[in-house]
Amino acid sequence: MIRIGMLTPSSNTCLEPVTYRLLDGARDLASAHFARVPVTRIALDGGSDAQFAAEPMLAAARQLADARVDVIAWNGTSGSWLGVDHDRQLAAAITAETGVPATTSTLALLDACAAYGVTRLGLAVPYTSDVAERIVTTYAAEGLDCALAEPFGVSDNEAFARIPETDVARQIEQAAADAHAVAVVCTNVYGAGAAAGLETTLGIPVFDSVTATLWKALDLAGAHPALDGHGDLLRSGSLRAGFQRVLTELRTAIGADRTTLRLDLPGHGLHVDLTAGEALGPGVRSIRRDAGLDQRRLNTVEWLERHRIPLVQPHFRDDPRPPQALIDVYGVRAQLLAPVVRDTDMTGWISAHSLAEREWSATGRAAMAAAIADVHHLLDTYGKAHAA
Repeated sequence: MIRIGMLTPSSNTCLEPVTYRLLDGARDLASAHFARVPVTRIALDGGSDAQFAAEPMLAAARQLADARVDVIAWNGTSGSWLGVDHDRQLAAAITAETGVPATTSTLALLDACAAYGVTRLGLAVPYTSDVAERIVTTYAAEGLDCALAEPFGVSDNEAFARIPETDVARQIEQAAADAHAVAVVCTNVYGAGAAAGLETTLGIPVFDSVTATLWKALDLAGAHPALDGHGDLLRSGSLRAGFQRVLTELRTAIGADRTTLRLDLPGHGLHVDLTAGEALGPGVRSIRRDAGLDQRRLNTVEWLERHRIPLVQPHFRDDPRPPQALIDVYGVRAQLLAPVVRDTDMTGWISAHSLAEREWSATGRAAMAAAIADVHHLLDTYGKAHAA
């Protein structure tokens, strides 16, 4: 069984019971263990900032390491206003001190956004307006355009847990307008239950900080989380993150401008008309959320379905022709497609796009074959329990 060590703000009364609830039904998978560090107030001043100094965190981390935990997480969102580098340095220091992999709530939220390709993020926070605006600035530096719901205006950390869950739900709904996802940024707010319930209504992921921290800790410890009943991140986030990694590595290896993966995997909320992942070169337009085409009826996809081998197109002068929108709207001039065949079904395919005509070398085709193998491995690891 995996042991998760969590550094907890001393005045937090939410994250421990919520974490236990999230792990209920997966007790053979992992156990959670907590050490507290003094945190009572959230503000933009030296006194508040001092609560998040490294040494108290490291002292608590050393205590957790005595329990031989497999991962240590700072279960607090202070990096969201102190700066992401603060948390990166903290995680590195914890690992250097204890030899245990480490993460934080802020790093987990950013990793969740990366896994789902989020660039427009709604924020639901309990803090004062100046702290909330600092979070917007911090996340903007990480490539996230944030829409901020009206903050609750609270600075007493213990009081965050007294905010009714119904109020948190309304704040999430307010933050969701025109967003790819919503993040509840605070680990002492009861957002996990509301987040999981609202995903279906809103049609977008909702990343609660407590849930995201547990997800990333499990993933970092190698637990392959695929837990039902608590929202998409715990069910499918690690699978999606794996897809992103495969596509990013493929794009670099093959020299493509864009790589995408499309899959029919209903148990993970995936269907081929929207991509399961996408990696982009600098300045290349995203195709991730364009659902304007019936993908299964495209000439190129029907060709893949018939032949079940890679389709190599150094140009588009020969059949099968791709959709004209791919050329006119997205500027694609060459592509390499490879099917993902599970048992007897073509579950999906990987696409590599070039904005200029080009030959696809044997090395590039080998990289595509390796990427397909990696997708199969991910589906075997994470996807079987939820396949159709």
